[in-house]
Amino acid sequence: MTNAPLPYRSTPIFDENTLPAGLRKEHRTKAGVWAVIRLLEGRLRYQTLDPDSEMILDPERSGLILPEQAHFVEPLGAVRLQIDFYDRHPSER
Repeated sequence: MTNAPLPYRSTPIFDENTLPAGLRKEHRTKAGVWAVIRLLEGRLRYQTLDPDSEMILDPERSGLILPEQAHFVEPLGAVRLQIDFYDRHPSER
């Protein structure tokens, strides 16, 4: 049995007011960097551009960001979220 990798870095907990503007517009992770968007409260629209897809994230549904994948997020009302960064694909929990 293998253990899920641990994140090498996590953001502070953001809310709808403190979520950086850069995350609300198109941006990418670096090569070799995966990220997981974890909602603690509320709902968030997570849009990827290649492939074009949209998901609504909530505390039951996290969003996986692949290396170099163009994406952006949009809070849907009050939210609290954190983003964890990994140097390899985070396994399903």
